[in-house]
Amino acid sequence: MCFYHLLLGFDLRCLLMFILIFLLVAECLKNRNPPNYPPGPLALPFVGNLFRLDINITELADVHGNVFHIHYGRQKMVFVCSYKMVKEAFLTQAENFVDRAPSVVYTRFFSGQTNGLIMTNGEPWKTQRRFALSTMRNFGVGKNLMEQNICEEARHLLEEIERHNGKPFTPAGLFNNAASNIICQLVMGRRFEYSDHNFVTVLKNLSEFFRLVGSKWFDLYEVVPGIMKHLPGPHNKMFSLFNNISDFISEEVKRHKRDLDPNNPRDYIDSFLIEMKNHSEDNQSFNDKNLVLCAMDLFLAGTETTASTLQWALIYLIKNPDVQEKVHAEIDQVIGRTRLPTMADRANLPYTDAVIHEIQRMANISPFSIPTVAAKDTQLGGYSIPKGTCVIILLTSVLFDKNEWETPHTFNPGHFLDASGKFLKKEAFLPFSAGKRMCLGEGLARMEIFLFLIALLQKFSFSAPHGEELRTDGILGDVLVPHSFNVHAKAR
Repeated sequence: MCFYHLLLGFDLRCLLMFILIFLLVAECLKNRNPPNYPPGPLALPFVGNLFRLDINITELADVHGNVFHIHYGRQKMVFVCSYKMVKEAFLTQAENFVDRAPSVVYTRFFSGQTNGLIMTNGEPWKTQRRFALSTMRNFGVGKNLMEQNICEEARHLLEEIERHNGKPFTPAGLFNNAASNIICQLVMGRRFEYSDHNFVTVLKNLSEFFRLVGSKWFDLYEVVPGIMKHLPGPHNKMFSLFNNISDFISEEVKRHKRDLDPNNPRDYIDSFLIEMKNHSEDNQSFNDKNLVLCAMDLFLAGTETTASTLQWALIYLIKNPDVQEKVHAEIDQVIGRTRLPTMADRANLPYTDAVIHEIQRMANISPFSIPTVAAKDTQLGGYSIPKGTCVIILLTSVLFDKNEWETPHTFNPGHFLDASGKFLKKEAFLPFSAGKRMCLGEGLARMEIFLFLIALLQKFSFSAPHGEELRTDGILGDVLVPHSFNVHAKAR
């Protein structure tokens, strides 16, 4: 009897061992790289490079070249690095890298549907992007009306800073309010007071959402969703935060429906609602759910990136006081300290313009592009990229490309100035990504950053509290944000 049990136990062990070996062999065969596929680091079966997600992607480019792959769980992702390769892929072959890669997390965000502006594909994406750009232009983007709105918001921001009377304060919340109020006026037709508790809570939720979406918890959920869905942890908060922000937008949509005047649209939501009535049967992308998601995409994208850039601006200006002094001098000479700036002033502020561009380059707000998929088999950097391959731009590698920038890792406004001190445009300046999917709010963001920053520097000199060292490494989420810091704002 004992012999029988030993034999049975041995047989079970052999069977389990056989199954394990079979699965490993099948996994290896399934994940064999096709001929001439980009190189990459060694990966474990099933989980790929999951346990190396803290690896420095830029260092992988140094080892494997400017086109390489990693195993994101069981999915392969190809990274494209350096301005030369990014230009070849996303500018020369732009049509081949348009569609977004599928995402388990975003599918759950959208309740199984693919909607919105950022993650949708095909004709719905083209239709909604055209509609958003057209609507934004209609409500002042690129025009004097939007300049006036930004300058008016700048006045509110300056008043809030003045209330601190030169004492140290944390600028993050104020900048979030200011930047968000600009996109809120476009999308919702109104701004919110800096003391509005509900709105401040929404902005805090938004910042936390961005942090989690760019964290390892997001990666884990993407790789093993069947397991993570049932486990406790911070990843669950992503979905509750998304729902909270979605509820905020939904309430705005309800408010607009109650007092909509089809002949006088006030903002993006009004325009969308009118389009829904006019094309309810012709275009299925104009519906209530997609309105909330599209408005939410604009709200999310239009807040955190601009606010974080303004924070980085203070950090680099404080750490380079000689640069701040030169900017003050140029602003005083060209604009003075009484009137607020306009976009027409930019041509006469070459040094200040160069400083703003260098801040954006060093800030590296979006180190990675949102993944897209190759529409067809293609060649890139001498390697074969099969149709359906997930492709990501490593934007960091472009903004710090040693072949494009004289001192890539040093703050140097001279990168954007010619020998005579005139502003110099650089093709490798791609903070808003590249190709067909580049940020649709680029024009608005550039306007905000310029006008807000000039207004701040007209009024104040910024410095760090005594003994505090400002950090430039940042916290990587969906956006690279600075570590929390305090500043002194001394009235000039």
